[in-house]
Amino acid sequence: MDPQDTAPDSWEQEDDVEAQAVDAEPQSSFAGLNVNAPEFVPTFLLGGPSVNPVSDGADVAANKEVSQIVAVENGETDAGAEETWEEKVKPDEEEPGGGCLAESGGPELDEGQEELEEEEELPTPKPPPAKPDAPKKEHVNVVFIGHVDAGKSTIGGQIMYLTGMVEKRTLEKYEKEAKEKNRETWYLSWALDTNQEERDKGKTVEVGRAYFETEKKHFTILDAPGHKSFVPNMIGGASQADLAVLVISGRKGEFETGFEKGGQTREHAMLAKTAGVKHLIVLINKMDDPTVNWSLERYEECKEKLVPFLKKVGFNPKKDIHFMPCSGLTGANLKEPCELCPWYTGLPFIPHLDSLPNFNRSVDGPVRLPIVDKYKDMGTVILGKLESGCICKAQQLVMMPNRHTVEVLSLLSDDIETDDAMPGENLKLRLKGIEEEEILPGFILCNAENLCHTGRTFDAQIVIIEHKSIICPGYNAVLHIHTCIEEVQITALICLVDKKSGEKSKTRPRFVKQDQVCIARLRAAGTICLETFKDFPQMGRFTLRDEGKTIAIGKVLKLVPEKD
Repeated sequence: MDPQDTAPDSWEQEDDVEAQAVDAEPQSSFAGLNVNAPEFVPTFLLGGPSVNPVSDGADVAANKEVSQIVAVENGETDAGAEETWEEKVKPDEEEPGGGCLAESGGPELDEGQEELEEEEELPTPKPPPAKPDAPKKEHVNVVFIGHVDAGKSTIGGQIMYLTGMVEKRTLEKYEKEAKEKNRETWYLSWALDTNQEERDKGKTVEVGRAYFETEKKHFTILDAPGHKSFVPNMIGGASQADLAVLVISGRKGEFETGFEKGGQTREHAMLAKTAGVKHLIVLINKMDDPTVNWSLERYEECKEKLVPFLKKVGFNPKKDIHFMPCSGLTGANLKEPCELCPWYTGLPFIPHLDSLPNFNRSVDGPVRLPIVDKYKDMGTVILGKLESGCICKAQQLVMMPNRHTVEVLSLLSDDIETDDAMPGENLKLRLKGIEEEEILPGFILCNAENLCHTGRTFDAQIVIIEHKSIICPGYNAVLHIHTCIEEVQITALICLVDKKSGEKSKTRPRFVKQDQVCIARLRAAGTICLETFKDFPQMGRFTLRDEGKTIAIGKVLKLVPEKD
């Protein structure tokens, strides 16, 4: 028996003990099998109600049986000719995901094949499917931002464990692997840093995604990278967020490095504000560290330094900012109040998130879905957050700016299939009528009656945040607007705006420098989708970056029609 035969059993699940057992002693396990048993058919191929051997009280033996039968079928090439190997592996793959039918209490099988196909992509466990009569929970996207090593991924991993989204078994496996690499404090972050490079270096590169639910809301964690080389990825993450959690390391020396010039704490807070995050929670992490030891003085010291800066960025300290101490590694003050910290009287982190007021979103507005990513999977699949309007299955939409008419074949909200979606949800759409190559991140799905505006030239109000020399017409930078990244040139400076009075200068400035506000005309290298800030704030605010730094933030005032 050549080693390829059992390949499909160990794909994304090194933790699947059954599969390993089969691999280890293939001969002995096959010896006890009934070779003349009827052929095993996965439940979704039957189409009928579940005849699933893994029932609610199923013991491990049943699981073993399923995985062994699958292994045998892969051995007999001729018997299983009518089914592809892909389908055979699936019954086994349901188990390690944590979303196996046995646990979800009342499997919903009508949602059919596509849901099972989606399960292969993200190994995150799923919450049990909501009962049809349950009211839809409000979807909230939370982005974790802050300096490198402040503990963003660890807090994210800890929250997923506390809300039951990561099984204890999986975490124990991570802990063991991390110990082997002498990185035992990193194991929680591995729940969000899934690829090998991120784990080896302990740095998040791409924006990690995970979900958790509280009594009232459904949250998506967006774990942004803290390293300054990956700020563009972080902007993409923040542009989908409704509220931001700024993670600060309370450890002596670490807070200072993150906050001084060149640290990411300042830049991230500013980018979050530009990306339209209204509410900011500041978590002062690592309070359990020996240099801090839950000291109130250190907590107040960090707070005093942060407030003036956050105020300058545009957050209102009384309404928009909430400070709280916590420890990501021990999980103190994340779900339960912490006894070591009697001086903090507010709610712990997860209950605080739950108690926040609802966001007002335009349900009856035009459909706007900026695209974050796309890939091929039995058709064209796109990912993005629905900013306004509702989308339902089989709806005809238009992809801007290239005006392709597309049809929605299937809709997944946080990997659970639905028929319609409300604003604020993170969606995966399978589209018909467009090829994957024709889509770029930054394109927008709209309804045909109300298309979004596209163009290359626009007037905007810009605040220069950090730039050594002066900026004159002809200056080039990179524009980040919603999920779109495009090169732009400042073609003309129209006037300066007085910060205090808001008055505009009568004469045209010849240049602008740091800390000035001006109105300028910008021209993008290609056609982009955008709206004025007044009409649609999510698609009207932007950042300008150059040489790896954020130079300016701004809002679109008006679109200039192209001259033919």
